[in-house]
Amino acid sequence: MTTLVKSPNVQFLLQHPAHFFGLGFGSGLAPKAPGTFGTLIGYPLFWLISVYALSTQLIIISALFLIGIYFCGVTGKALGVSDHGGIVWDEIVAMMLVLAFTPNQWQWWIVAFLLFRLFDIWKPFPIRQFDAKLKNGFGVMFDDLLAAIYAIIGLQGLQWAVAHG
Repeated sequence: MTTLVKSPNVQFLLQHPAHFFGLGFGSGLAPKAPGTFGTLIGYPLFWLISVYALSTQLIIISALFLIGIYFCGVTGKALGVSDHGGIVWDEIVAMMLVLAFTPNQWQWWIVAFLLFRLFDIWKPFPIRQFDAKLKNGFGVMFDDLLAAIYAIIGLQGLQWAVAHG
């Protein structure tokens, strides 16, 4: 028996607070590339916490990750598929993590965006394996956390290359 996947809409978005956050304040309703739109929402949210020390930023991002397990789990269950494309809270939080390690210059913020989207879409080892095995809210959040770590490593490597180039 197949489960029908609902197409989320504004009514679904407003039906439950977890849906509102899980669908990235509505950015996950974008008909094309909702993950990209969700990733972009990470920028103004990061800007709100950018005034704090890195340690405080990481505590806030960790809390957003943990509550995201709930948001994504509830929203995925209601949609009938654990990692529905409209669920973008994972991209938002992961992008915020990448930005915590990105120089505060627009050029680096573009590079951060491109690297994160690359790893989120490509899913190199072991991201794809975790994505296939882990389900529910934790699985949704975890593969994007790994993509963020890859992006941070890539950014650090590029920063080193520019400094020593």
